[in-house]
Amino acid sequence: MATPEVEISKHVLLDIASTTLDGIEGAEVASAPLKVNDVLRQQANTRRPRALRVTREGPDVLVEVGLNVEYGQNLVALAERAQRAVQENIELMTGLKVRSVNVTVQGVCLPKGPGA
Repeated sequence: MATPEVEISKHVLLDIASTTLDGIEGAEVASAPLKVNDVLRQQANTRRPRALRVTREGPDVLVEVGLNVEYGQNLVALAERAQRAVQENIELMTGLKVRSVNVTVQGVCLPKGPGA
């Protein structure tokens, strides 16, 4: 008896990565730069595109993310924490192999106040 194939949508991989990154204290996924077509799409969708891209090559997954990091944070340690968390969660939830998680620190922002 053959094992049934399960297809995992690219949107699911994006959701896993996005939710994981939302849980990293001191960082947030940066907004992607807008292009003309993005502006037209944004009129129908109130959410601005985020600097998060997931590419799938067979059983391998590649993740690229741009982060804004709170002022005073150790950039290298925070980026490594984000890489490790995204890799672990995608591999744990999907069984796919994450080949790389490339993090680019795109900006520095002020820390959010309590209750923000």
